[in-house]
Amino acid sequence: MKFSLIYEAQTTDASRAGDRKVFDDIVEQALLAEQMGFDVIWCVEHTALSNYAHMSAPETVLAFLAGKTQRIHLGHGVVCLPPAMNHPVKVAERIATLDLLSHGRLHFGVGKGGTQQESGTFGYDLATLNPQIDEAMYLIPRIMVQDEIEHDGVHVKIPRRPIHPKPYQDPHPPMYLACTNTETLARAGGRGMGALVLGFGGPEDVAKKNAIYREAWNGRKADDQVGFRPNQHLAALCPTIVLDDGLEARKIGIKGQRYFMESLAHWYTGGPKPDPAKWEGDTVADAEGKAVIRTSFASEKISVDFSDPTMMMLNPNHAYGTVQDCIAYVQKLIDAGADEILFICQMGTVPQWAQLETLRNIGTHVIPHFHAQKQRAAA
Repeated sequence: MKFSLIYEAQTTDASRAGDRKVFDDIVEQALLAEQMGFDVIWCVEHTALSNYAHMSAPETVLAFLAGKTQRIHLGHGVVCLPPAMNHPVKVAERIATLDLLSHGRLHFGVGKGGTQQESGTFGYDLATLNPQIDEAMYLIPRIMVQDEIEHDGVHVKIPRRPIHPKPYQDPHPPMYLACTNTETLARAGGRGMGALVLGFGGPEDVAKKNAIYREAWNGRKADDQVGFRPNQHLAALCPTIVLDDGLEARKIGIKGQRYFMESLAHWYTGGPKPDPAKWEGDTVADAEGKAVIRTSFASEKISVDFSDPTMMMLNPNHAYGTVQDCIAYVQKLIDAGADEILFICQMGTVPQWAQLETLRNIGTHVIPHFHAQKQRAAA
């Protein structure tokens, strides 16, 4: 079981000052995460999505973190593979170089990006990208293992060339696919890749996705393998804020999740930009005087129809609360089949102090709890 962090570089302030702060905050958190025993720092890749994600150059962020850390692993979650955005040769070169410099600490996820806003920036129609992504994901590991590469594909053509360097890990870093639906989960399992389940659906949804992934993995064919290193691994997203004050943690976490949801909806569906200034009063008292968290999308009593994928983001029941709340929720994800927990606390409105306290609580209490549990089971 691995315990990791994933970053979008999401910010409420799209100014130059806001960009400086969000990246400084990420570096501070990543250095603390290494001290606290986290396993991997994952970075997404998005372009032209103001506020939702300013992580447009993850290779630069991960290289910077590699030079400042010694132990923690580094993950592309994921590299977007449209050739005009990231040409397969350049991807292979960058992955191999960072793997060398980090002494084999790199994880390599791939995908296509999620919006026409991003695809259109590079002249593509999102709906037509899958064949190009497939060609690139099969080609890149070949570049990393062959002395010379020559490729005459439909979307990419490379004359015979020697491409250097080769990765530290032999034959190459483990590969993953971003998985947001049944089709991509089956594709990841069938192609022998790890699955990065980047959804807010919760343990029941993860269990369903896990079943699809494992079935596809068990039925995979050798000819469909992407790369030369089969990687059976399911990583599940875990939105989290962990404080001594559990109610305050839920309030901060749900507000951050609402910002995440509304900023995502702005770019995916054309919804309005999120305006946290209008969200005051989200915490009120019920008839018995007990504090209840309310927003326009979430409350303690919310009921969500998870058969509708568009409703997944509305689930407020994540690892928001005390250490014990977090442990209980993570256990549900493990029971659902997760091999890795992708903690996300860097969500728009969440202040840096709450994120740092969350990392300390997870590192001091949650990770040791599960390590001790594993040791007891082994004994």
